[in-house]
Amino acid sequence: MYSLPNILTISRIVVIPLIFLSVYITSNVWAIFAAILFIAASITDYFDGYLARARGETSAFGRLLDPIADKLLVASALVVLLAKPDMLVTRLSYIPVVVILCREILVSGLREFLMEVKVGMPVTRLAKWKTGFQMTALSMLLLKGVWYWGGIGEILLWIAAVLTFITGYQYFQKSLNYIRKMNKAEKAAAAAAPVKKKVKPVSKPAAKSKKAKPAAAKTAKVSKAKKKAEK
Repeated sequence: MYSLPNILTISRIVVIPLIFLSVYITSNVWAIFAAILFIAASITDYFDGYLARARGETSAFGRLLDPIADKLLVASALVVLLAKPDMLVTRLSYIPVVVILCREILVSGLREFLMEVKVGMPVTRLAKWKTGFQMTALSMLLLKGVWYWGGIGEILLWIAAVLTFITGYQYFQKSLNYIRKMNKAEKAAAAAAPVKKKVKPVSKPAAKSKKAKPAAAKTAKVSKAKKKAEK
């Protein structure tokens, strides 16, 4: 758990509060510092995976924490942009920001659901490209007040939003396909299960009344007496 790759992953989460401080501190020096922190944290996203594979330190904890750290880091920068709209060039840039935030929430929910049923959701190559565009765009937008890279940053943010939507749809389709397979398997299991037939209770013949015999005997005696009298 405390391997170097995992420490790099955890560091991305640790710097998030410092990035949030850029909302309250209006200083070019702090803006540069926050952007440098964000860029450094973004770079660790590459090195933690590389080192884990090179050192043979891949772990289930690392695979779980890595996408969570990425989403928290990106979401924190997006919230900063929403809180400080002067970092955005146009109001239309709210659209990609909201798209990215909604997708991250959706995918996090899908991951949690699939983890409960023990199904993995590996990060695709397109998702890695999406993360790269997101982090590059956000780094430029965080520095908009210092250097005018906002225009390029917003273009990259729109590209990231498109990739975000595509990868989110892919993950959603994968989850939906798995749910359909689960439903089919449950229906097949229910159909294959033996149907228990209801056995009707066998009705017992009514017991003859013991009192009926003496009554029948009396009737026979009376009929015999009548016949004798007639004779």
